[in-house]
Amino acid sequence: MAKIKDKVKNALDEARMLVLGAQVLVGLQFRSVFEKGFNSLPLTSQILKLAGLGLMLVAVGLLISPAAYHRLVERGEDTEEIHRYTSKLMKFALLPFALGLGIDLYVATRKIVGWKTGAAAGVLGILVAVFFWYLLEAYRRRERAGEIAEAQREEREVDEPKDAERDERRKLSDKIKHVLTECRVVLPGAQALMGFQFIAILTESFDRLPGLSQYVHLLCIGMSALTIVLLMTPAAYHRIVERGEETEHFHRFASKMVVAALVPLALGLAGDVYVVVQKVTESQLVSVVSALVILAVFWELWFGLTLYRRTQREYAN
Repeated sequence: MAKIKDKVKNALDEARMLVLGAQVLVGLQFRSVFEKGFNSLPLTSQILKLAGLGLMLVAVGLLISPAAYHRLVERGEDTEEIHRYTSKLMKFALLPFALGLGIDLYVATRKIVGWKTGAAAGVLGILVAVFFWYLLEAYRRRERAGEIAEAQREEREVDEPKDAERDERRKLSDKIKHVLTECRVVLPGAQALMGFQFIAILTESFDRLPGLSQYVHLLCIGMSALTIVLLMTPAAYHRIVERGEETEHFHRFASKMVVAALVPLALGLAGDVYVVVQKVTESQLVSVVSALVILAVFWELWFGLTLYRRTQREYAN
């Protein structure tokens, strides 16, 4: 089982991963109010945008709170109390984050398609986030509770771990730190991208885009939202299911989430390349080719080359 200092470090790293992106989205929420297109939104959408801003501020406040608690209450000591406190606040912070995400999806979809489709998109966004951040964890926690308890009993029965066991634990701890770092590398960029995509909808230029480009851009927002949900899932899973413990099961799960998130991220980026090139060149052919080239480059770098290299190593061994 992980030492308390490692559990506290992982909890604070996961909180930092979430708060960086949340702060970016809060800044862009403030910015959206000053766009010309904001005044053209229906009153309900404007009120909901303010509500979304409030929810994101609540999430930021919750995610920053462990830092103050660690300094003022625990005086920088690594304790079980700060670990539990951080884990609980992270679980609470994900709910306003999910609601804020759904509100933004509603506002964007309503502007382009209509309020009925917008309501469906908003509800779908909230449900997807709640599923990945709460329901999946609640289901898996019951399955994993017995396995974790058994591992803890075995840990107590062993007087002193052997050198080989210590090496394996250290390697696993490093692997988990690396996968969390990789989530932290991708997540803020994906959240910033989605924020700018929402801002673009409120500009005058967006209203002059062809209808197809507007729909493609809306789908790109959906891809960015899915990317964010997948990248935030490991933090929720680690807190709720694994209770902060460093396990091989969590490493495999987090790795799958990181890789899965790259698929919608590439699609969202390629789709917006289509929108931008279409606006500049007004050529459907050039826009489609440009988007496909970017998508092929991303997927080749992220999946093609990596799978090829993994296959080479497996054959070599």
